[in-house]
Amino acid sequence: MKFIPSLLFWVCACSFLFAQDTPNVVIAEQGDGIFSLLRKQGLDPVKHYEEFIKLNGEKIKDGSFLQIGVAYQIPKATDSFKKTGVQILGENGTEKPIFDKELAGMSLKSEKLKDAVYYLIVENDAHQDNGFVMETVQNLASELMVHGAKVYIMGNDNPEIEEEGGAEMAQTQRLDKFIDAINKRYLQNSGKYQRVLMIRANTVTGTGNMNVAVYHYNKSEEGQRLAENIQNVFKKNSVSNPQDNNNMIFKDKNSLYLAKNTLPAVSLLTLENESSKSTEEKFSVRPNKKQLANLLTSGIMNDFADLDIIEE
Repeated sequence: MKFIPSLLFWVCACSFLFAQDTPNVVIAEQGDGIFSLLRKQGLDPVKHYEEFIKLNGEKIKDGSFLQIGVAYQIPKATDSFKKTGVQILGENGTEKPIFDKELAGMSLKSEKLKDAVYYLIVENDAHQDNGFVMETVQNLASELMVHGAKVYIMGNDNPEIEEEGGAEMAQTQRLDKFIDAINKRYLQNSGKYQRVLMIRANTVTGTGNMNVAVYHYNKSEEGQRLAENIQNVFKKNSVSNPQDNNNMIFKDKNSLYLAKNTLPAVSLLTLENESSKSTEEKFSVRPNKKQLANLLTSGIMNDFADLDIIEE
């Protein structure tokens, strides 16, 4: 009977391989053409048009027309926006695409961030969340993706804090899950430019000006360079510039724990409503989700461009 475990292993392995080879099939709807169908699946229609024709030739009328209600096979592609933009959720690190219906309106603008991988960690007060922070993060992810980057978002599921062991232990366990997820994918993307940006929001309402600050780990040159590139963009676009923002090093326990244990460099962005207690080193910006995402994208792209200069 010793052969049973081996038999079960091969049955499971074969089932897994079969599942991996299962083609992605989509039913054509009213108004769908080849281009629109591919876009809705996150694919560049120009790049994958020919392959789509080869896969579905017999089901396409007059060389280019789709039939409503007919199932069409979608080309497998690593550059699909469904694969370059991923949410990591839950204790087991379940992955799902960041975008769904939004894919139809997304198209590749450039490959300036090709071979760049970003991990966006969202720390947001769930009781104060009105969608502003997550919409900003999704806008940022979208902008990075359409320039060729791969983006992972985590921390936006806002799990309830476990009572047993207290809030501090629950937070440490949560950080450990982030660290495991990031390090695993860091190794999978070995040889690529990879960075972690933690976005920490505190009572952000999306009304009135906001305070933004960017910090880095004092032992990470890569994290410092990313932070400084983002800071430089905010300097040019801030409602009021801070007097002292040249030595923004994070010192809180959670950020330090993350930075010391993740393989890629970590930088920290903080967002909060502007108040009379605001400190001098923070930038004041208008609460515009799209503009904020664009500013962050510019800083991130400048950092990636700087890398080429340094390597030369």
